[in-house]
Amino acid sequence: MPQRVIVVGAGLSGLSAAHTIYLAGGNVALLDKNNFMGGNSTKATSGINGALTQTQTEEKIGDSVKQFYEDTLKSARDKARPDLIKVLTYKSAAAVEWLQEVFNLDLTLVSRLGGHSFPRTHRGHDAKFPGMAITYALMQRFEELAEKEPERVQLIKKAKVHTINKDGNTATGVTYSFNGEDTTVEGPVILATGGYAADFSETSLLKKWRPDTFDLSTTNGAHATGDGHKMLAAIGANEIDMDKVQVHPTGLVDPKDPTAKTKFLAAEALRGEGGLLLNSKGHRFTDELEHRDYVSQKLWDEKAADQWPIRLVLNSKASKVLDFHTRHYSGRGLMKKMTGKELVKDIGCSEQDLAQTFKDYNSYADGKEKDPFGKKYYHNGPFDLNDTFHVALMEPVLHFTMGGIEINDQSQCLNNQGKPFDGLFVCGELAGGVHGANRLGGSSLLGCVVYGRVAGDSACKYLFQKVLSGGSGVAAQRLGQISLHIDPAQPGKVSVEWSQGVGAGANSGASDSAEARMRQQSQTSAGPVMTQNGDSSDPAKVSAPNSLKDFKVPDDEYSLEEVAKHNTKEDLWIAVKGVVMNVTDWVEEHPGGPQALFSHMGKDASEEFEMLHDDEVIPKYAAGIVIGRVKGQEVRLEY
Repeated sequence: MPQRVIVVGAGLSGLSAAHTIYLAGGNVALLDKNNFMGGNSTKATSGINGALTQTQTEEKIGDSVKQFYEDTLKSARDKARPDLIKVLTYKSAAAVEWLQEVFNLDLTLVSRLGGHSFPRTHRGHDAKFPGMAITYALMQRFEELAEKEPERVQLIKKAKVHTINKDGNTATGVTYSFNGEDTTVEGPVILATGGYAADFSETSLLKKWRPDTFDLSTTNGAHATGDGHKMLAAIGANEIDMDKVQVHPTGLVDPKDPTAKTKFLAAEALRGEGGLLLNSKGHRFTDELEHRDYVSQKLWDEKAADQWPIRLVLNSKASKVLDFHTRHYSGRGLMKKMTGKELVKDIGCSEQDLAQTFKDYNSYADGKEKDPFGKKYYHNGPFDLNDTFHVALMEPVLHFTMGGIEINDQSQCLNNQGKPFDGLFVCGELAGGVHGANRLGGSSLLGCVVYGRVAGDSACKYLFQKVLSGGSGVAAQRLGQISLHIDPAQPGKVSVEWSQGVGAGANSGASDSAEARMRQQSQTSAGPVMTQNGDSSDPAKVSAPNSLKDFKVPDDEYSLEEVAKHNTKEDLWIAVKGVVMNVTDWVEEHPGGPQALFSHMGKDASEEFEMLHDDEVIPKYAAGIVIGRVKGQEVRLEY
């Protein structure tokens, strides 16, 4: 793969950049330090923002791009960067429609989150969390490309990039470690390595910039350690707004493990659809739809007044709208369904106090009185003590880092003199300044897609200009590799493909060994993959993706009573759709993080699995940990 763009980080932003490069006719190598793609993007629970989208138009929502821009500018406060916010908001509809058209995603449900003047946060009807649905679609397509066109598309996981190489002010490539061996790859570089909201390391950026947040729990995967920030700062890139760390008000507290360092996020959609925040007296204390930093501070104020714990309460109407969320959280033991009388008892307040809270809230929603907390938007009322409720305990958690490396509106990485590096681009949560002092809900996925696409476009332009300016011979060689395809099913659309044709060996010589190593290390799977001579008894070393036709469930049978005995972190079995898996040594390999598996120790997790995954992920990515069948059950995996 002689001429290529290197993308570091396989979350939604890196994937958006990689697909953009491919669609523009470029070659791409995607590197990630994890053994799975997706990063934190798969955890996003509320949706992706877009103003003036087709969905909004069909729903007759009177939004405008200008209003989205103004809302974002207001949220960003004194750290607002109008140039970056304009790109984010004015390209938002195109980003949403790109996902719908190119990846066939359903984004036809829309809701209003805190700080938004209109409903503009899009998600689908498919019941999966939108971050997972969107990111998985791009992951699966990238897998297909890596398998079918390895000369153009490479995926290398367990590739720990540790150095950005440069010549003067020009980035020339990266050096990464794979299985203890360093490989240097050349080309323009896009960094999409994520944030630092789980950086509890010795070189912690949280401790350096926001020591007051260091002891909080986080919603981030353990991989969010600011690697890109540290590498770029080392070569003179400019860090901005690094103290702007977003603490999300609604982290779900597990009653069985209240001090867990990693917590699941209660989607902002829960409050967007009418969920109430109540203190230990059964009283409201804030506008539930205010900005995240504002609501978080209100929770801290309640703690100072000794009025914790805080509960998020959904009535039956909101619970029905958010059925997937409530079933998912309930399945993890993080949310309970209860009657009004049970809620009174759970809170420990009087029935009269809670009834008055509901009566007052209904009065505000009906416009009879003004809400003392300033709430303007009300959904899925009224609240009635005779209803049923879904209830969860809440506390503020580390969630997102607005600070990062300074970029311009072309996603170019800026040095500490404010000048762009040549051939170096930054996108996603690593990019500082896009959200200012506070990020609006629904704009994390949007920032990933918008700036991933911008970075991909910019990197392609840089690569093609470099190739063309390399002399007529090189240009002719590269142009000889182009083939144009007109799709009769899509009139007016022309796709450009680059082949390895003439002069494919132009970069021979010293780079041959690096190229050979990259070819050997390249993978086609989003799941755990390591070496060619992997041992299937070790899931971290399975060749992948496993052939679905070769998958066979072992004949050993285990009763659910036997599975239930393996219910500790040191001995952890889970049953799913008639198969038994020993995940003891696999928890760190799980893309959703260990905590997601700890919720189901010794249990049948079929319902929760079905909510999040297609059946084929087990034979494809976890065949080595399937140890047998559930006694008395049929194997129900469909793949």
